[in-house]
Amino acid sequence: MNTINRFGPLLGRILIALIFLFAGFGKVTGFEGTAGYIASKGLPLPQLAAIGAIIVELGGGILLVIGWKARWAAAALFVFTALTALVFHNFWAVAPDQAQNQMIHFMKNISMMGGLLYVVVHGSGALSVEKDHQAS
Repeated sequence: MNTINRFGPLLGRILIALIFLFAGFGKVTGFEGTAGYIASKGLPLPQLAAIGAIIVELGGGILLVIGWKARWAAAALFVFTALTALVFHNFWAVAPDQAQNQMIHFMKNISMMGGLLYVVVHGSGALSVEKDHQAS
C-alpha cells in the first residue's frame, strides 16, 4: 500500500474533524453565548440544543480522528451540518449586507458534507481503530 493510500484517510479524517472539535470546544467555553445564539433563531430549549451540539461536534470529531464508528460519526455530523446550514446560514432570508457572508458559510457546510459523505461511503481506512476497509 503506498503512502498516500495509507495516510490519506487518516489525514482527511483529522482535517474534517478539526472544525467540529474547535467549534465544540468553543461552545463549551462560550456556553451562554451559544445558547443565546440558538435562542435568537427561535429554536426551543436552547441550552439543551447547545449541549446536543457539543456532544455531536466533540463526540463525532473525536470518533472521526480515531477512526472508531467513523461511518456513524460522519453520518451524524452530516445531518448536523445540513441542519446547521439550513437554520444558521440561511443566506436567502437575511439582510442583503449579510447574504454573501452567510452564503459562504452555507457553502462551507455543503463542502464539509461532501467530506463526511466520503467517510460514510468509504470508511475510515487502514490507520484507524477499526481498520475499516470497503470491499472492492
